[in-house]
Amino acid sequence: MLEKLLRLFLFAEITFYAVIALRYFDASPAEAALAALAGVLWVRAWITGTTYVFAWVDHSPASRLSIAQALRMGGAEYLAFLVNFVLISPFERIWMGADRLGPASERPPVLLIHGYGCSRGAWWWLRRRLEGAGWSVATINLEPIYTNIDHYIDPLARRIDAVLAETGAAQLILVGHSMGGLVARAYLGRFGASRVARLVTLGTPHAGSRLARMAMGKNARQMEPGSAWLQTLANQSLAPETVVIYSPHDNYVIPQANLQLTGAIHRPIDGVGHLAMLFSPRVAGELRAALEKPEVASAGWKLRSQG
Repeated sequence: MLEKLLRLFLFAEITFYAVIALRYFDASPAEAALAALAGVLWVRAWITGTTYVFAWVDHSPASRLSIAQALRMGGAEYLAFLVNFVLISPFERIWMGADRLGPASERPPVLLIHGYGCSRGAWWWLRRRLEGAGWSVATINLEPIYTNIDHYIDPLARRIDAVLAETGAAQLILVGHSMGGLVARAYLGRFGASRVARLVTLGTPHAGSRLARMAMGKNARQMEPGSAWLQTLANQSLAPETVVIYSPHDNYVIPQANLQLTGAIHRPIDGVGHLAMLFSPRVAGELRAALEKPEVASAGWKLRSQG
C-alpha cells in the first residue's frame, strides 16, 4: 500500500513537471523529460536546504563544523533524501525482498522500525551492513502513513511475535529510526520488555520536534514538543538497556536537545543529517557497537534526570 502510494506521488510529480514544460515552455518530449528530472532534483534540494535553515535558527549547542564539513553533511543528506524517497521506497519490494531470518544463535535477532513517511526500504543500506556483521535482521512497514502512533503498536507486537517464532529466540533487539523509536517505546509501555533485550534509537525525537508542526497527520501532532502523547510516553520506564544514537547537527529534530532521553546511554555523532544516518558508515559502526555491548562504547554517556 505505502509503496504504491509513493510511486503514485512520484509519477504524479514527474507528470506535472513534464506537462508544465510541454504546455507553457513549448518543450520537446526530451526537454520535458529533462525538466521533470530537474524538478524532482530541485524540489528535494529545496526541502533539504529548508530543514537546515530551521535547524540553524533553532539549534541546540553543538560543535562548530567547518564549511567543508557542513557542505559534506548537507550533500550527504540531500543524496539520502533522493535515494530513500525517489529510488528505494517507491520500489521497496525490488530493493528489499523478504526478510532473511535464520535460527536463533547466541545473538538475538534485530527488528528495524522505520520513521515518519518512510517504509522498510529506508533500512536497505543498514540492513546489509548488519547482516554482513552476522546479525539476523527483520523489518516492518508501519501503515497507514499519517495515523496515530498508538495504531502501530499492535502490528509491531505481531511482528515481534512472528520474528521470535521464526527464529526460536526468546528476545530480540528493537532499532528505531526517528518516529520508529517512539513506536518502540510505545510498544514497551503497553507490553513491557519481556520480549525485548535492548532498544536502540537513531535520530528519534524523544521530546518532539518543532518541525513536526509543518507535517501532516495525527502522528505529526503527537511529535510536537509538549504534546500530551509525548508527556505520557515520558512517564513510562525505559527498556532494560536503551541506547540513543543521534546527531547534534540533526536537521529534522529541532531543537537537537530533544533527541536526548533521560536514563539512556547516548552516542552523539557530529556532522550527520537525519536521513543520512541511514547511510552513514559511522552510524553503522556505532549501531553495531550498541547491539553488542552498549555500556562499553567509547562515545557513550548516560543522561541522568535533573533533580
